[in-house]
Amino acid sequence: MISYALQVENLHTLPAIWSVIPFLLLLGMIATGPLFYGRFWHKYYPVIAIGLGAVVVGYYLFVLHDQHHPVHSLAEYASFIALLGSLYVVSGGILIKVDRQGTPMVNVMLLLFGAVLANFIGTTGASMLLIRPYMRLNRRRLLPYHVVFFIFIVSNVGGSLTPMGDPPLFLGFLKGVPFEWTLLHLWGPWLFAIGLLAVIFYILDKRNKIVVTHQKPQSGNISIIGARNILFLVAVIGAIFIDPNVIELPSYLYINYHGDKISYLRELIMLITAVAAYKTSDSAALKENHFNFDPIKEVAFLFVGIFATMMPALQLIGTFAQENAHLVTTNSLYWTTGGLSGVLDNAPTYLNFLAAAMGKVGLDIGNPEHVRQFAAGVMYEGVSSMDYLAAVSLASVFFGAFTYIGNAPNFMVKAIADEEGLGMPSFLNYIIKFAVPFLLPVLFLTWLVFFWLL
Repeated sequence: MISYALQVENLHTLPAIWSVIPFLLLLGMIATGPLFYGRFWHKYYPVIAIGLGAVVVGYYLFVLHDQHHPVHSLAEYASFIALLGSLYVVSGGILIKVDRQGTPMVNVMLLLFGAVLANFIGTTGASMLLIRPYMRLNRRRLLPYHVVFFIFIVSNVGGSLTPMGDPPLFLGFLKGVPFEWTLLHLWGPWLFAIGLLAVIFYILDKRNKIVVTHQKPQSGNISIIGARNILFLVAVIGAIFIDPNVIELPSYLYINYHGDKISYLRELIMLITAVAAYKTSDSAALKENHFNFDPIKEVAFLFVGIFATMMPALQLIGTFAQENAHLVTTNSLYWTTGGLSGVLDNAPTYLNFLAAAMGKVGLDIGNPEHVRQFAAGVMYEGVSSMDYLAAVSLASVFFGAFTYIGNAPNFMVKAIADEEGLGMPSFLNYIIKFAVPFLLPVLFLTWLVFFWLL
């Protein structure tokens, strides 16, 4: 959902290893700040994120004399925050009311519906639309695991069947991967992983011993207040496809930066749509959704720092992968792409490792015809390139659930849950108490069944 230029590290000096320190420092503070020095962190996190980002940007501009990466990082961040902000505002004016109490089976059905919906309106759109009704459904028995499994299923794994589901897959589509490729080749792992996560959640929810007493009979009816905002939602999703690198647009509708077309029309449409949706939203829907701008403000500040500080890490990783193609295997692609997608933006991580996999078989990611050949299957040393593409695609989407910053909607869902007073686990507790014991076995079994045993 963001326009990325092909990496051109050969035109610039590679950053020094030490330049990844601001990124690691920011990740460390995101992990420990709310837990050990909460008052300081909540007051100064915007200054910290922007300050660390400025150090890295300054290093690129004045030491490396490299404007290419900061400019593209800024463009990517603008697209990122325009999409998230518009979806957040538009969905905030849609109130879905379900007149019944959440039960393990009802919750599983809603999560499965969200997993399917994510492939039509993206994991961010599905998350923003469903997290509030999901929490209201369980308001008398809501615990952190409810929201964590929502992040696992709806905000990440669910969106792996279409290019609209998650940013990495959309970038693959823009590069030349056929639209239907993910559905035709990833439905098996999708069913497997979603099924395992749903079963684990059902068992946990069954063990929830919170007793709920009802004051009045419940009809089970579903009603929607602010349904007109669905039209704004469609407008935001439609704007995603306005990419000057794919659709021929007049030159005044994009910025031509050294031959690369950087979009601004798409982001402008999203901004106008968000403003129009907010100004015309049903006041009752906004009030019952407890809508305010604090969650999106937190995401905006933290991710401006993440996008800026992760530039050296992505550049060094991408260069290493492409220079060491002999290390590129289906297994290494799955675990390396996945592991890095959990802490880096999974979209450029996907592109870097896709480029490495294509380079191994003598194809160029910058050539759409080469990408189509790669997706159709090129045999190399007894392995089909489709296996490489499947490994990169699945890992970049699935592993995004491993941390709060692995995928854009994770942090927003957490922020909304915190706003409601749920008390979500900290960055480290999320990994230790949920991602490792529940998500990691599913990721391992997916690899075992669909890659290692084949």
